Amino acid sequence: MNISHKKAMAAKVLNVGVNRVRIDPDSLERISDAITRDDIRALIKEGIIWAEPVKGISRGRIRRKKALKKKRGRGSGSKKGSKGARLPRKRLWVIKVRAMRNHLKKARERGDITGDVFDKLYLQIKGGQIRSIKHLKEQMSLLGRSR
Repeated sequence: MNISHKKAMAAKVLNVGVNRVRIDPDSLERISDAITRDDIRALIKEGIIWAEPVKGISRGRIRRKKALKKKRGRGSGSKKGSKGARLPRKRLWVIKVRAMRNHLKKARERGDITGDVFDKLYLQIKGGQIRSIKHLKEQMSLLGRSR
């Protein structure tokens, strides 16, 4: 029993390619009786004919390739420009200050430090007196004890 014409008609009704149309093998007699597009639509409604979902294309290989590319060629021989040219001093300072300020704000929210200590440390960060988050933690513990 050749049902390729029915399959093609179903593909047009479903607005998909012929290869994506699937037919229930138990209902072949009902499908062979279907002549018009309305008959095909009724079979689709009943679930005897359906369209397979679209298969995606995996991006796994491309992602892996990009990840490897990022790691390659980072040695000192590949670096052109001074340390300051690759990451300017100001940009480095902004990154550090933002990190320290966030840490300080979270410590105040948790109740590890008071508002006075917060203000004092905030100004020290702004003035460059505190160099890193580690240094900030040391200062917080010192000022916290003097309460």
